Amino acid sequence: MSESAPVTFSGFTDQSLKFLTALGFHQNREWFHENKKLYEQVVKIPMGDLVEAASSRFADLDIPLHGTRKTSMFRVNRDVRFSKNKDPYNTHASAVVTRNGTKKDGSGAYMHFKPGNCFFAAGVWYPESKQLRALREMIIEQRDEFLGIESDLEDKGLVFGTDSALKRIPPAFKHVEDENLQRLMKQKSFVVERKIDDADIQKPELLDTFVALTQDVMPLLNFCWRAMDPVRDLDDG
Repeated sequence: MSESAPVTFSGFTDQSLKFLTALGFHQNREWFHENKKLYEQVVKIPMGDLVEAASSRFADLDIPLHGTRKTSMFRVNRDVRFSKNKDPYNTHASAVVTRNGTKKDGSGAYMHFKPGNCFFAAGVWYPESKQLRALREMIIEQRDEFLGIESDLEDKGLVFGTDSALKRIPPAFKHVEDENLQRLMKQKSFVVERKIDDADIQKPELLDTFVALTQDVMPLLNFCWRAMDPVRDLDDG
């Protein structure tokens, strides 16, 4: 039996972001169910194509990230149990590709589409405390390598987000005197973003942009995995 042809990504449509805008105005289940087929056609299907086409490209490039339209895409339904905002639907579409192919892995590459706020991101987000400590310790031990990785990212216009950074150095790292290391010890995530123009999501080249960002971030991911995987494996053992 012949293998199925690889998934291709031809771009979102001119209706994709318009649908998400409309969903923001029609936060009720009746409207969504009346327009569910349109949602699937202009948002869900092209997003799944992008995820799976990227996974195929990553396999060819020996990048250990993958996903599927079933395991990688975040639900349009919001979890409102603990939120004051009871709107039932997200007004953005998002998905992640990771080493285990699911949304439960805290490292990999992420895609986010919302009118006026489309972007790709990649890196390690909010590792649990033992893994974060192991990563911080390796950054100190292998300072020059990590700063070189950071510098290479900055040369490509990619800088670590600091929205979640601590205001003070964690007590366990108070002894660190190097200012660059002090700055890095405050990071709780090591993630970079690349903004995408709304119009560009309609182009097949969007896939190339996502793959290129992920390639740029692989040295960072490999460094982080070297630090965190032994701790994770101990916890899983």
